[in-house]
Amino acid sequence: MNAREYKTKELWGRFTPYFRRYYGTLAMDLFCAALTTLCELVLPMIMRYITNVGIRDLASLTIGTVAKLGGVYLALRIVDCIAAYYMANVGHVMGAKIETDMRRDAYSHLQQLSNTYYNNTKVGQIMGRITNDLFDVTEFAHHCPEEFFIAGIKAVIAFILLARINLLLTVIIFLCVPLMAVVCMTFNFKMKSVFSRQRQQIGELNARIEDSLLGQKVVKAFTNEDVENEKFEHDNSAFLDIKKDSYRYMGAFQTTVRMFDGLMYLLVLVAGSAFMMKGLIDPGDLVAYIMYVSTLIATIRRIIEFAEQFQRGMTGIERFLQIMDADIEIFDEPDAVDLEKPEGNIVFEDVSFEYPDDHNQVFNHLNLAIRAGEKVAIVGPSGGGKTTLCNLIPRFYDVSAGCITLDGKDIKQFTLKSLRKSIGMVQQDVYLFSGTIYDNISYGRQGATREEVVEAAKRAGAHEFILGLKDGYDTYVGERGVKLSGGQKQRISIARVFLKNPPIIILDEATSALDNESEFEVAKSLAKLSEGRTTLTIAHRLSTIRNSDRILVLTEEGIVEEGDHDTLMELRGMYYHFYEMANELK
Repeated sequence: MNAREYKTKELWGRFTPYFRRYYGTLAMDLFCAALTTLCELVLPMIMRYITNVGIRDLASLTIGTVAKLGGVYLALRIVDCIAAYYMANVGHVMGAKIETDMRRDAYSHLQQLSNTYYNNTKVGQIMGRITNDLFDVTEFAHHCPEEFFIAGIKAVIAFILLARINLLLTVIIFLCVPLMAVVCMTFNFKMKSVFSRQRQQIGELNARIEDSLLGQKVVKAFTNEDVENEKFEHDNSAFLDIKKDSYRYMGAFQTTVRMFDGLMYLLVLVAGSAFMMKGLIDPGDLVAYIMYVSTLIATIRRIIEFAEQFQRGMTGIERFLQIMDADIEIFDEPDAVDLEKPEGNIVFEDVSFEYPDDHNQVFNHLNLAIRAGEKVAIVGPSGGGKTTLCNLIPRFYDVSAGCITLDGKDIKQFTLKSLRKSIGMVQQDVYLFSGTIYDNISYGRQGATREEVVEAAKRAGAHEFILGLKDGYDTYVGERGVKLSGGQKQRISIARVFLKNPPIIILDEATSALDNESEFEVAKSLAKLSEGRTTLTIAHRLSTIRNSDRILVLTEEGIVEEGDHDTLMELRGMYYHFYEMANELK
């Protein structure tokens, strides 16, 4: 996970392009903000006029004059209500749309990241970044330009109007503003840091909960509920400690703001009264002054309170960018073309590979040629690189040196989509999506007809057991297919590949986790699936690969033995040892 930190200027620069599609809405939102501000600033001028006229010549203050002023203010309030509705409704929708756009971009980017990224990043952290972290962006995207725009208008207009009333008193009051800004900025930086830690800990908490709940059968089997509760309590308490820090900073922050509020009111009260006693300011002017200062202080307080939301939004944007800046390690070359009608000739030419994250060397100068339609089995000790070798063909990882060719061309010359479309994989750990059996089989080829889905199930030997279920093909399989047996899930995954109908098949220990009866049924399905296709089979149960055209024994030293079953048995080498040991265990 890219955990770099970003400066506020960079965060804002990377975020503002998301406003581009909504400039019209944003402009109208700011116009409405200006209208609401104007309505708010007119009232002190009306009160100033009424007070001064009342003190100087009360008789001249007629009902007609008051009615006209009241009518003007009523009209302004109606405008204010309409503008406020637009801001609260359309403005918030704009923020939600920006949040949606960002989540779409993040999800799309995640789809392009390699296995290395997911091997080193907790799913709970990823989910937190594209859900919770972006929730605050809705409010931030709407309120940030709006609040600063309103604050700017009020500060400028208030300063102009107050300066016209009494310049010296205005300068005295506004001298407090820079000091307040410096103190607030100091707290803002501390709040940003603690909010970042808070988001990180939420991700850890999500990851802990997900890990424990998905493994709840193991937890119960080993009676480790207390252990899981203890782990959860540790992470939960850590989150509480971070929240305590955030509230401590917020409390100090708000106390400081209230102190400056009181200071500004005190200045108006003392200095304004002194100016009025000396005849430097009229009573009505002082009333207007107090109202404008109240408006100014309310604006500053609102900006201060928005600072928490601002930092939450910035933290969400930062964690969003940490996803967007994660390198796409596997990508289409600029001149890549679609792979059309592949025959299935696969050649490893002097291939070396090490994992990008830990630089663990797996292969060194490996050479291997597989003919189109050939059935090749790969056996060997754990950690020898069997699965890694197969993962290099669809480019789940890229080779560190050498190249892999398909029908004489480097696989990097083909687009990822067309390459992977030509390869079908059946793995030991079957993943079924939450949904129906029909949904999971049709996932093999989008747009397939129901008849094609049923035919694929028949070829995979799954049709009969599916019809035996209460809802047939519309049976809900549960999360990760928990409502089905291992053999049933495996046959559905095979049906999915039948529907895809690729020329190249990779079987990664597809029967090793099954009981004997399920293994027999699945093995028949796999035999049908392999007919006429280039097939690579990784197997621990050597009985399932006896009929392979060629068997490779792969270790950390590379391919140490090669041949069909009878040839390797005659060698009495490593394969012979594996086979005899398997027979002893029966």
